Parts: sequence; C-alpha cells; structure tokens
Amino acid sequence: MADLEGAAVTQPEIVQPQSLRHNFRRVAIVHEWLVVWGGAEVVLRELIGLFPDCDLFSVVDFLNDKDRAALLGKHAKTTFIQKLPFAKKKYRGYLPLMPLAIEQLDLSGYDLVISSSHAVAKGVITGPDQLHICYCHTPVRYAWDLQHQYLKQTGLTRGFRSFSARLLLHYMRVWDLRTAVSVDKFIANSAYIGRRISKIYRRDSQVVHPPVDLSKFTAQLVKEDFYFTASRLVPYKRVDLIVEAFSKMPQRRLIVIGDGPEMERVRKMAGPNVTLLGYQPNDVLRDHLQRARAFVFAAEEDFGILPVEAQACGTPVIAFGKGGTLETVVGLHNSAGNPPTGLFFAEQTVPAVIDAVERFEAADISPADCRAWAENFSTEVFRNAWRQIIAG
Repeated sequence: MADLEGAAVTQPEIVQPQSLRHNFRRVAIVHEWLVVWGGAEVVLRELIGLFPDCDLFSVVDFLNDKDRAALLGKHAKTTFIQKLPFAKKKYRGYLPLMPLAIEQLDLSGYDLVISSSHAVAKGVITGPDQLHICYCHTPVRYAWDLQHQYLKQTGLTRGFRSFSARLLLHYMRVWDLRTAVSVDKFIANSAYIGRRISKIYRRDSQVVHPPVDLSKFTAQLVKEDFYFTASRLVPYKRVDLIVEAFSKMPQRRLIVIGDGPEMERVRKMAGPNVTLLGYQPNDVLRDHLQRARAFVFAAEEDFGILPVEAQACGTPVIAFGKGGTLETVVGLHNSAGNPPTGLFFAEQTVPAVIDAVERFEAADISPADCRAWAENFSTEVFRNAWRQIIAG
C-alpha cells in the first residue's frame, strides 16, 4: 500500500485575504448554472468576495434568496435558456443548446473574465485584449472518459436514442476542445483534474484546491466508537460498498447520513450494526463528523470536500486511493514524512474496505494532525493563491 499512502501536499503560506477589485477595471465571472448550492457555488462565493464589483453571468439563474445572499446578492445575466419551458427543473435537458447559449453572452467590455467551469462556462467568447482564466472543476466528464459509464447508467447503450446521445457527446467533445484554445490560463481544482486537463486539452494548469470554510468546524480530540460516512446515495459514491463491508464486520458500528435513489438497496444490505439516518441538516452532519472514529469514503472524486471537513473535525479518513483524496488525505508512511491523517484502500471491493478498517485499527493517527492538515485547504489559502495568480 506504500504507493497509495505516499500522497502529500506542500503546505502553502496562509496570509490575510484582501479584495482584488482594483487590479482590473471591469471583471466578469461566468458560472455554469445557478440552481442549487453546492461545491462549485462555494468557489463562486469566494471569487465574488475577491472581486466584489464583478458582473456575474450564467446559463440560468434560479438561486433562492438565502443562497444568493452569500453571493453578495448578485443576480446573473443569463442566456435564452432561462426563458425556455421548464428550465428551472429541466435545465440539464437543454445541454445541446448550451454551447450556443454561452457563446451569446457579451463579455466584450471586460478586462478580466473568470469562468468556473465543469461543462460549458469556459466556452464564452473573449478577445485578444482580455484575460480569460478558467477555474476548471473538470473537463466535461460524460463527454470524455466517462462517456461509456454515462451511457450505461442512463440506459442508452442501444437503439436510436443511444445513437443520438453518442452524436451529441461527439459534438460536445469537438466544441469543448475548440473552446479550450481561447482560455489564457487554466486553474485545476486538484492535480487529478490537472492531469485530465493535460490529457484532453494538452494544456498546463495550476492547482488551486477549492476552499473549505474551516471556521464552521471544530476538532474534537476524543472520539466515539463508531465509523461514519455521508453522501448522496447515488451509484458512483459507492456507499453500498461501505455498508456491505461493515455488515460483514458486526463488531464495528457504522452510521450513514444521506438519501437518494440507492437508499432502498443500501437499506436491504445493511446489517444490525449499520444505522441509516437518511438526510440530516448540516449541524447533525457536523456533529457526527466530530464524534466519529473515522470517516469512510469510497468514491473517486475530483476533489471531495467531505474528507477535508472530516479532518477539520480532527477525524481521520479511510478512503479509496484514487482521485482527489490522494491530495487531501495524508497516508501512512507517506514519502514526505508528514504525520498521517488517514489511509487508503486500492480497490473498490468489500475485502479492500475491510482490510483498510483493520489496518486503521492498528494505526496511530492524531486528531490534532488531521486538523492541522485541513488548514491547507482553507478559504485563506484559496484567496492567497488567487492573489498570486492575478499578480503574476
């Protein structure tokens, strides 16, 4: 396991954040879509905080008033998709129109354009005298290396609908590659995504991890005798794998927070030592993160904010050793010699999870070290990185 345990991130200097409003005359920030609050919106909040005088653009904007307050009350200038039928709930169904829509946004009057992109935002049209920086959450997953997985999960493997979907995804790949050329600088949300940017776009990128508001989390040094996981219950999160593994370890207690289409299937495989709490508010989630013996994470994520939040609570992480967690969790016996904050399992299998839990039981991981490592992913670090990018 040494090859998985060796991931470590150099600790950047933390400085006091400040606004960048005076560096450019006019700044535009382009977001994918504003419908619900998630990780991309946390990044957007911090970008707006750095450029409070910016104008905001998005394919659609249906954000509620509570979440909008975190964006300084800004309303986005939207595309024609905003006014199409059922756009609020079925906006993803208009994906074939989004490349056209995003290209109609007039950004000609801005000196700096920042796109926060995982689908089409980076496709805005800019001129030679404008600086376009793309914060890339990922190249379009379902159009590139996850195409076949996407087609299987949506039942589009055969027939005319499958052919139509494949034709659309081909079109998306061509458009996505073409628009990458107009980006002046790519910022990747992890080294993992940086490798995807290099593979697909043949472009270099700088890594700036998404910000985690550590002020909301307090490290608890004394832990209780239960393991914990939390996620939306969808197939790729692999909560079923964690539940099945713990059901075969009746001496270990597992608590699960989250709901979704996989709930009934997961419930049927859960043993008496597994407790499913369903959806819970943030304060309940935070309480379990603080008290848990370890947080178990089986998904392959681009970054993965929950493992960082767990460490901010002083809770070690047992994670699948692929994707962003190799950057956010310090494994046992890592090459940099940093204090460990968790450990990894190499395969998404029940025996691999069981083995990882047994290895964790024999490990010595300090809650204080977990909290200290989480500081590397704070909002202050994120803001400082952006200050340096703009200055350079």
